[in-house]
Amino acid sequence: MALRKSDRRVLLVLLVLLVLVLSVLFLVDGQSPMVAGQSTVADSLLPDRDDSIAKAAPVYYQVPTVSPERFPFDPNTADSSQLLRLGLQPWQVRNVYKYRAAGGVYREKADFARLYGLTAKQYRELEPYIRISADYQPATALVPPSEKTVRDTLLYPVKMTKGETISLNIADTAALRRVPGIGSYFAKRVVVYRERLGGFVSVDQLDEIENFPHEAKAFLVVDSAPLRRLRINRLSLDELKRHPYINYYQAKAITDHRRQSGPLHSLSELSLLPEFPEAAIRRLEPYIDYSE
Repeated sequence: MALRKSDRRVLLVLLVLLVLVLSVLFLVDGQSPMVAGQSTVADSLLPDRDDSIAKAAPVYYQVPTVSPERFPFDPNTADSSQLLRLGLQPWQVRNVYKYRAAGGVYREKADFARLYGLTAKQYRELEPYIRISADYQPATALVPPSEKTVRDTLLYPVKMTKGETISLNIADTAALRRVPGIGSYFAKRVVVYRERLGGFVSVDQLDEIENFPHEAKAFLVVDSAPLRRLRINRLSLDELKRHPYINYYQAKAITDHRRQSGPLHSLSELSLLPEFPEAAIRRLEPYIDYSE
């Protein structure tokens, strides 16, 4: 008797489900490892086994372990097979290769301790076998001792001794760096401040440089070199206030006085102004030129 269309559909669905169930059972049975102590229906059909053998060899996932070898090696030249035999992980070997490819050099045993992931225990075990070739030592080791002691006086000038002095108004930065207490920073500061002032009239003016070393003044003297003076009757307000001893308000007072009373012949003419106390006039006086 021919099956009806609806019956054929039911049979088709059942067949599909049966195939799926069998596939799942097959996959599970083929991929799931047996855990020690479990038994299957098939086991019940087999003859009795020695349980001591089963307990001695549990069927777990197992990764074979290889005992690391110990032999002399140079981390600058050892290849990947040697490093792996020493017990390093593949990713650590890659890090060694990357370090060497970037120009890195292991110059001493302790440099190898910086390898990422290396434990203190591993390093202590490897350290007696590390051999750094002399080819990877600094080239300065080849320079004779007598030549190593030669001093670079440009980078490291020989300092002056007690009793020596130099002129504060003509010394350049190289000469100033010979002064005990003065390095590159303060040598440049002295030269820049000297240019702004127009020259020094006293060594004590160095105290106006922030944090200037007081002990350095004993090695400096002020000679009779001419100062660069300010033509007070001709300079503009902006030009006047560039001098360290003249601020904006003092420069404005000078230009206002010139406009109202004519050229200045002495700073004492400004002594009645609040902007010019006696101390300000006294330190500014050496730098003034009254010519018109």
